[in-house]
Amino acid sequence: MQLKIMPKKKHFSAGRVPLILFLCQMISALDVPLDSKLLGDLVQPPTITQQSPKDYIIDPRENIVIQCEAKGKPPPSFSWTRNGTHFDIDKDPLVTMKPGSGTLVINIMSEGKAETYEGVYQCTARNERGAAISNNIVVRPSRSPLWTKERLEPITLRNGQSLVLPCRPPIGLPPAIIFWMDNSFQRLPQSERVSQGLNGDLYFSNVLPEDTREDYICYARFNHTQTIQQKQPISLKVISAKPSKERPPTFLTPEGNESLKEELRGNVLSLECIAEGLPTPIIYWIKEDGTLPVNRTFYQNFKKTLQITQVSEADSGNYQCIAKNTLGAVHHTISVTVKAAPYWISAPQNLVLSPGENGTLICRANGNPKPRIGWLTNGVPVEIAPDDPSRKIDGDTIIFSNVQERSSAVYQCNASNEYGYLLANAFVNVLAEPPRILTSANILYQVIANRPALLDCAFFGSPLPTIEWFKGTKGSALHEDIYVLHDNGTLEIPVAQKDSTGTYTCVARNKLGMAKNEVHLEIKDPTRIIKQPEYAVVQRGSKVSFECKVKHDNTLIPTIMWLKDNGELPNDERFSVDKDHLVVTDVSDDDGGMYTCAANTTLDSVSASAVLRVVAPTPTPAPVYDVPNPPFDLELTNQLDKSVQLTWTPGDDNNSPITKFIIEYEDAMHEAGIWHHQAEVSGTQTTAQLTLSPYVNYSFRVMAENSIGRSVPSEASEQYLTKAAEPDQNPMTVEGLGTEPDNLVITWKPLNGFESNGPGLQYKVSWRQKDGDDEWTSVVVANVSKYIVSGTPTFVPYLIKVQALNDVGFAPEPAAVMGHSGEDLPMVAPGNVRVNVVNSTLAEVHWDPVPLKSVRGHLQGYRIYYWKAQSSSKRNRRHIEKKILTFQGNKTHGMLPGLQPYSHYVLNVRVVNGKGEGPASTDRGFHTPEGVPSAPSSLKIVNPTLDSLTLEWDPPSHPNGVLTEYTLRYQPINSTHELGPLVDLKIPANKTRWTLNHLNFSTRYKFYFYAQTSVGSGSQITEEAITTVDEAMASRQVDIATQGWFIGLMCAVALLILILLIVCFIRRNKGGKYPVKEKEDAHADPEIQPMKEDDGTFGEYSDAEDHKPLKKGSRTPSDRTVKKEDSDDSLVDYGEGVNGQFNEDGSFIGQYSGKKEKEPAEGNESSEAPSPVNAMNSFV
Repeated sequence: MQLKIMPKKKHFSAGRVPLILFLCQMISALDVPLDSKLLGDLVQPPTITQQSPKDYIIDPRENIVIQCEAKGKPPPSFSWTRNGTHFDIDKDPLVTMKPGSGTLVINIMSEGKAETYEGVYQCTARNERGAAISNNIVVRPSRSPLWTKERLEPITLRNGQSLVLPCRPPIGLPPAIIFWMDNSFQRLPQSERVSQGLNGDLYFSNVLPEDTREDYICYARFNHTQTIQQKQPISLKVISAKPSKERPPTFLTPEGNESLKEELRGNVLSLECIAEGLPTPIIYWIKEDGTLPVNRTFYQNFKKTLQITQVSEADSGNYQCIAKNTLGAVHHTISVTVKAAPYWISAPQNLVLSPGENGTLICRANGNPKPRIGWLTNGVPVEIAPDDPSRKIDGDTIIFSNVQERSSAVYQCNASNEYGYLLANAFVNVLAEPPRILTSANILYQVIANRPALLDCAFFGSPLPTIEWFKGTKGSALHEDIYVLHDNGTLEIPVAQKDSTGTYTCVARNKLGMAKNEVHLEIKDPTRIIKQPEYAVVQRGSKVSFECKVKHDNTLIPTIMWLKDNGELPNDERFSVDKDHLVVTDVSDDDGGMYTCAANTTLDSVSASAVLRVVAPTPTPAPVYDVPNPPFDLELTNQLDKSVQLTWTPGDDNNSPITKFIIEYEDAMHEAGIWHHQAEVSGTQTTAQLTLSPYVNYSFRVMAENSIGRSVPSEASEQYLTKAAEPDQNPMTVEGLGTEPDNLVITWKPLNGFESNGPGLQYKVSWRQKDGDDEWTSVVVANVSKYIVSGTPTFVPYLIKVQALNDVGFAPEPAAVMGHSGEDLPMVAPGNVRVNVVNSTLAEVHWDPVPLKSVRGHLQGYRIYYWKAQSSSKRNRRHIEKKILTFQGNKTHGMLPGLQPYSHYVLNVRVVNGKGEGPASTDRGFHTPEGVPSAPSSLKIVNPTLDSLTLEWDPPSHPNGVLTEYTLRYQPINSTHELGPLVDLKIPANKTRWTLNHLNFSTRYKFYFYAQTSVGSGSQITEEAITTVDEAMASRQVDIATQGWFIGLMCAVALLILILLIVCFIRRNKGGKYPVKEKEDAHADPEIQPMKEDDGTFGEYSDAEDHKPLKKGSRTPSDRTVKKEDSDDSLVDYGEGVNGQFNEDGSFIGQYSGKKEKEPAEGNESSEAPSPVNAMNSFV
């Protein structure tokens, strides 16, 4: 017989008790629970629980993670194939498998390329019961190729002609998203006349003069690699001559009268028609011999694109698009065929059978064309798998008969056609198990009378157990005349009555044994509202009260909640809830509405509602509002030992109803003159029953409060002295903590006079060792909050009690708290100290923990002292700096970071408690390996000559090893600040001076200098210098500033300028305008640039030392770095980030990388643009 789990009938929960329902009868499958507490010894074949998608496109800039997770009992092992052959991950150092998982991690970020690992991967999860396999996972790296370079000729058209601007983006993986923008990164406006097609081309039904521009740019965005490629701008000029003659529509796309379209089931069907004509045509869509689906049809691109979501075979047929304008119409028919990759009709489900039973695995799939069904067992085609006499294959069904434990296996069904495939794993698990009850024992179910009761009995067994229910200890089996027995073991009592209360027993039996479980059922009385709130009409400013009395089961505690218009009550002091009443004072118009009283218990809830209507009050003179007058005539009655009744008469409320009374008391015996809060009561009450404490001389006063404020206090009542009594409580915050190795300091928070309950307050302090058999030692003290016990052993746990007492008697017996006597320094040093040097700056230290008894206190951790060892000569000159690291808790190892490479260190370890440190362990020395050196301490260029420069330097301050050589790299810088070829030079490590000969005269050079050890190169230091000018050339240059003729010429020019200024001044004073001024007033010169506010220079010229004109807007940095010139069509100037993005509508967002200083090393060309900067700059 097949073990199944039948579906559980729908029902309401019988209570708030959480249920563990491993329902063990399902129509299609049983997934054996892996709860170790319930079914820990059951085995289960592997099941794939998580895997990467079939078509897995990866980011080539990140590590590759191919997921494969599976469950099973015992836990499965994992293996992989790649391109159909075994993939040995142990032979590839870049490939690792996550522990306890089949997930592969390929580390291509350190080295390697993503293209190397392109292929088809399949994961196998295997244990002793079978093997499950994953889908074929096709791993491909994403690609964002550059645009093919092309020369685009300007386009010139007459007004009204049609146009198609081609995009033809590069083919990437996945395909790019296309959009058109201008040079300012603004989305080009689209309309019924101008729109982008599905292929990315830009279509103009007719052009207008305003379409003229030189920057029609097609962009391709590759989301996977976050890059954007830009096509060369296209220039369009529309001649504003006589417009073209109006014409009827014709289709730009698709061509002809008919076309074919094929789409896969479940995808989005997109049909497109774009027409040209003058005036601009309008597009309409119809389906021949049918209607367009209502909820799945959408129009895009100004109705030029028809989209149908979740397309199915029923959507096949002829679709017609119609383009119309005032001169005619044109039609195009698109014949749509919907194909289908395989999809499940009935996927195979796991089978759990007992020995000798029969069962079937059914695998049914559909598709267009009809898929082929193939079976595998444990990942091997059944045709070549080991024969199983209990198995018979009949097309899409495997029939099992008389199965045995060896029949357990994992079967794979593969349904495939030319458009795809489906792969499903389903196991056959043959188990022989006696019945087990999975529901917890002795669960208590509580149900309201006359409602259904559901008692759960989740079970497991193989063969399938039969379930019987019994009531009481000697009752007979319950039958389905008044009960419902569900297939999942649940017993349902449709209408539970009081006599249904009792103990119920669930019994599960099969041929291997029997199991039973008891649960308990209690029937509770329903909650009822016996006095409901009533409809009320009140005047504005008055008070209203709603009543709601609730009757409930004595064992249930109800919660009463008031609602207004099904929401919470306003957060307003005018609303008060007191027992069975809701009171609203000073009613306003906003208070009108429906008020609901809701009573809730853990099992049921009831509610009742009433409407409040607020009307205008009878006109009266405007009242004067003020705080209430104080209450008076305070009287004490019913005077008992621990209670008294206080009565008072309210004062005038001064036209604002009193909302509450505040009662305060004074203790004349302990705190005379200080008033404390005693109680608050509703503004409708004039009596309060007050709870009192013993041995207090009470007097009371009352204050009234309304919406305006609080009254002054009333006169004090007569005094009332309560009788003394033993203390009600003991001191709080009792602690025991030693301050010396041989004492125990016991402290507590003393009671105040009010808490003493009588005269003669004292404290009985008791203590004894926790782990010994000693009797309690006690002492009675007074007027203190500390007692010191001397002569105690070191760090021993003690039990401590502090009990209050007075002249009347003792407080209740206090609970004992644990403390410790004082700590002493640890006695033993950690042993077996070991050092493992991880790298040149990091070491790991291990040690053996000390015995806890030797700690002699609270173990706080271990402390490592370590220092860099020095020679005897250095040690005498400078104090050794020791570093300390503390590791909390009972650690046995720790890491020492920040070590200096190529150094000898010494360390020791000490244990730490609350008292301090223990003795140090034996010093342990270790060496750190070599590292890369720091930059040379200095670099100077001296003795420049016509063709040589001499470099002097100081070695690195931190060589971090033995220097092997220096590397000098240098290159010339020309007058335009461009870098010349780079020259490399190796210099022996023992040199600190080097002369470079055969250099160019009067030339600036840039030098890069760094040291090296056997580990690698260190940081570099840079410097610049200039060779001297040729003296011969300098001697030929004549300083004209010292020539007499030049001095005379400059004097004549200065005189002429002075005369001109005098003439201008005279004419200005006469009110006249000279011609130049008139021209300036008439026409402002656009070439005159204002002075820039940021640096005071003019926009056209730079104030640099060389006085050479620069391009507008450019600056040469003071640090002489060379930067690339700006480009009109580049994204470089729009930010400094590297993750440029565009919105879904294609508008530019984000930031792109700024220009960087040119590196000395030569770059390599790439077929792909790694960032939007490269993509844009490639066309400059």
